[in-house]
Amino acid sequence: MHTLSNCHALLLKCAAACPTGSAKRWQDAVAHALHVPHTLQTAFTPKAENGLPMQHVYLRFSKPTDIQENDCASFEKIWLTLTGLAAQVSRLQEVMHLNGPYSNTPMGVHYVVETDPEEGWAPEIYKWYDEEHMPGLARVPGCVVARRYLNLDHRPRSFACYDLHNPEVLSTAPWLAVRGSAWSDVCRPHFTNTLRTMFHTTEPFPHD
Repeated sequence: MHTLSNCHALLLKCAAACPTGSAKRWQDAVAHALHVPHTLQTAFTPKAENGLPMQHVYLRFSKPTDIQENDCASFEKIWLTLTGLAAQVSRLQEVMHLNGPYSNTPMGVHYVVETDPEEGWAPEIYKWYDEEHMPGLARVPGCVVARRYLNLDHRPRSFACYDLHNPEVLSTAPWLAVRGSAWSDVCRPHFTNTLRTMFHTTEPFPHD
């Protein structure tokens, strides 16, 4: 069992188009404090649901890592110093990691669904995610890898992300069949604060 401070990744969110190389410079600066092997993934969209650009930067650790809440504030300050832009850094605790049928091919897009279950619905929604929804989507042709995290620092708390071969995967019959199950119809109305973001620019990273 993982403690609250144990996380599997850091997520940096910046609502701006960031200077080229910002993610790598931030990674290099933060690495001095982490002392744990990790990989870098970046994702960007010029227009998220709120109409603004959005940059995601992930540092994924090779093992659960003890990072405190005040460490995240320090990492935000590093980003601000490097880029002049405000950012939000969160610790992500991994709940599920499933490689898909395209796990050995480069991904083309990164799709993220963030949500807060309605009060009293977290057990049912997390059971649905773990037993039906995420395993089903991970098996869809065109899925590279599917992950579900809990965001330890910011809402929405539930953070599901999918690296896909191309954006058209979301409109294929296998993907829609998983989304349209009877259990999905029960759970989805009880999502709150939901954010769905399709990132069209991603940087490859090792999946294992």
